[in-house]
Amino acid sequence: MGHSNPILPDIKQRDCMSEHSKPLNFIEQIIAKDLEEGTTAQVITRFPPEPNGHLHIGHAKAICLNFGLAQTFGGVCNLRFDDTNPTKEEQEYVDAIKRDVSWLGYEWAGEVKYASDYFDTFYVWAQHLVREGKAYVCDLSAEESSAYRGWATKPGKASPYRERSVDENLDLLERMKQGEFEEGHSVLRAKIDMASPNMQMRDPILYRIRKESHHQTGDQWCIYPSYDFAHGQEDAIEGVSHSVCTLEFADHKPLYDWFLDNLPVPSRPRQFEFARLELNYTITSKRKLKQLVDEGYVDAWNDPRMPTVSGMRRRGYSPASIRNFCELIGVTKSASSIDVGMLEYAVRDDLNATAPRAMCVLDPVKVTFTNLPEDWQETMTLPVHPNREDLGERAMPFTQTLFIDRADFTEDQTLSRKKFKRLVLGEWVRLRGAYIIKAEEAVKNEAGEITEILATIVPDTVGADAPEGIRPRGVIHWVSATDNIDCEVRLYDRLFNDEAPDGGDKQFLDHINPDSLTVLKGCKAERGLARAEAEHSYQFEREGYFCLDSEHSTQTLPVFNRAIGLKDNWKK
Repeated sequence: MGHSNPILPDIKQRDCMSEHSKPLNFIEQIIAKDLEEGTTAQVITRFPPEPNGHLHIGHAKAICLNFGLAQTFGGVCNLRFDDTNPTKEEQEYVDAIKRDVSWLGYEWAGEVKYASDYFDTFYVWAQHLVREGKAYVCDLSAEESSAYRGWATKPGKASPYRERSVDENLDLLERMKQGEFEEGHSVLRAKIDMASPNMQMRDPILYRIRKESHHQTGDQWCIYPSYDFAHGQEDAIEGVSHSVCTLEFADHKPLYDWFLDNLPVPSRPRQFEFARLELNYTITSKRKLKQLVDEGYVDAWNDPRMPTVSGMRRRGYSPASIRNFCELIGVTKSASSIDVGMLEYAVRDDLNATAPRAMCVLDPVKVTFTNLPEDWQETMTLPVHPNREDLGERAMPFTQTLFIDRADFTEDQTLSRKKFKRLVLGEWVRLRGAYIIKAEEAVKNEAGEITEILATIVPDTVGADAPEGIRPRGVIHWVSATDNIDCEVRLYDRLFNDEAPDGGDKQFLDHINPDSLTVLKGCKAERGLARAEAEHSYQFEREGYFCLDSEHSTQTLPVFNRAIGLKDNWKK
């Protein structure tokens, strides 16, 4: 039976570690075995976010894993919102999460699903547990419940309400549902084992009273199921074959299975845990990310310094680079911290191959060519990408006056060619795709600041080798001083300057990098960048990878965010 599945031969070839493949991870091995043995007829996975914040890089790993498993094995993946807590959830987050999943390149099966779609079924199943003597209404306060629960090394003790009759519990549960009691008055608990060494099994809460409007069901309900009571049952209703979650849910697995064992569920999913993504120099707690937003340390959830998918998208990271990163780090059972440099490498590697080239001068100083007339206008033709002929060419106006970056010029003629490969007074440099030029004089204002560089071009050197006796130090970028666009450039760096900002007894807010954002005004870019589109990255030659900012750009002043530098320049 197993060998009838057409997916398996292709999948199993990956065990051979051919030049273009790698072995199956442990979850893929489980699924391949299940298919081969007939335990699973169709692979159905799900990505089940709670809509209480924006997705972050850790969620991206889970998205790539769940949707990737479905793609690999010819199955389907559901997008399902575990929306059981209306006090923290908003429609804004639902919409943002759907955008993020789509942007990453994945398509969910059918309509978007919600835990709230199944609220009626959950309530019926809660009544079923009560009738079976496996659930009861408890009136202990939150403080009393905590004391009764015990500690990891100390057994809990039974609630005084644990032995209420079935009829009394059914009546109280219905009165909870009808809104007769105030919040905190009662909860519905499963009756399992108050002495269990697994704290999750000590009579966990199934329903709480919350008199809050829900973003999907409005005011229909005033009691809401707990995450644990909803999650496994959602999987069962949807026919999920492999429920994949992170290691912190390993302790919840016995409870996951207990519900499936004791309820009339239509299918039996199985839970498997993998190590969550932990990046250094990063925090991924949604509570703390929300604190950064609420307290104004960042602009919003999609601030380009945030590790959110929306933040990375706005910064200029590509979907492919994030998918490649998740593939690069793999899927294991062992928790470990990943160097954020691996993410930066994946972004840089992808953008190097795909990003069109452009020139932008971040700190402009004017260069005037004294051996050209004032009305000189010439067009230089440069490739859009050095290795992508299919992207064509771009035209750059070359005029009597240009802008180069202030840091690309010095009067110090003692600097070695190895140390300074740019323009030096009295020496030569090549302009990218244009002439070799020589700096003749530096014009200064009364404060001694250089306001203009007088230079000369070396004729007939466009696309040609330097004449004998002329040794350019290097190649620098430029734009026409009379035919360019004004822009603002935002240089983003890591939000935290500590490798483990949230580790031990640290207060993560104490480790915010004060240089995580530098705003450069008065930048000059080649005119073609006037057509730049948000979320499309460019390589600003010699500067890094940038994309048009979707929030701050205007029709008259584009704003470009630096996605990442050409190389890792982080100061450790």
